[in-house]
Amino acid sequence: MSMELRDLKADQDLSDEKKRADVIFLGTGTSEGIPRVTCLTANPPTCVVCTDAIRPGSKNRRRNTSIVIRTHPEGEPPVNLLVDAGKFFYHAAIQWFPVHQINTIDAVLLTHAHADCTGGFDDLRDWTNIVRFATEDPRAETMKTRNGGNIPVYLRPDDLEVVAKTSYYLVDRTQMTSGGTVAYLDFKTIPMHEFSIHGIDILPLEVPHGPPHTANGYRIGDFAYISDVSEMPEKVMERLTDLGTLVIDALRWSRSHGSHLNVESAVSIAKTLRPLVTGHWSLIIGPWSLVTGYWSLVIGHLSLVIGH
Repeated sequence: MSMELRDLKADQDLSDEKKRADVIFLGTGTSEGIPRVTCLTANPPTCVVCTDAIRPGSKNRRRNTSIVIRTHPEGEPPVNLLVDAGKFFYHAAIQWFPVHQINTIDAVLLTHAHADCTGGFDDLRDWTNIVRFATEDPRAETMKTRNGGNIPVYLRPDDLEVVAKTSYYLVDRTQMTSGGTVAYLDFKTIPMHEFSIHGIDILPLEVPHGPPHTANGYRIGDFAYISDVSEMPEKVMERLTDLGTLVIDALRWSRSHGSHLNVESAVSIAKTLRPLVTGHWSLIIGPWSLVTGYWSLVIGHLSLVIGH
């Protein structure tokens, strides 16, 4: 399995030709990100992952796990659905949005309300400011037509309660204290059955994330995204048959973690589900920590473990 996860852009047939989509990874790392500052300031530095990650272009550099799902409605600009906007969202957007020509954010879909998924909400003001202040900008017109100028954020009711405390001024803009601008977001609670965002049919998959806490994974056609999970319930496994691509959490090789699967568990789940694209395995694992190891060694070992 050789792919550059940070720069993966894979066409997925999400149910029919009209719903063909790109899946663009903005990050595949842990909540802390890689490198860690404390590894870089050790005297002498001993962490080979972090010391390599600081190099420009290093594949060991990893930001908070997040993706953009982009569909192509006939006769319209692409629809960009952002899944999670964590603490490193701004840096990821600077690097990858120009490369992939992501010109609008048409909706945000939240997996859960931890900081590595919501810490970038404030930075969404850049896109809503375009709508409010730019003139004759086609991006502004597109976002205004689709959402009235605000960015809808889809999340579970419990997560909205958390965001209302941690980012209170975004949920209730009357609480903002400065004279500047804030992101104009419309928070919309989601059901636990299939729903649609701009023509994208989404099936929520609630999974344990260090019980009693949970997070949502999502299935969109034959593509499944489960970024934060500590064990896989049988009822969720039953909803993951006939997959084309599985994106699944895997924090460490074999040592257990209370909130995340390890690589051994993730691969075992994948071997049961056997997600297939054109006859070959299509499995993507993350978030990776520095404990998981050096990028090229991880890829090489996975190739041996997974096989065909």
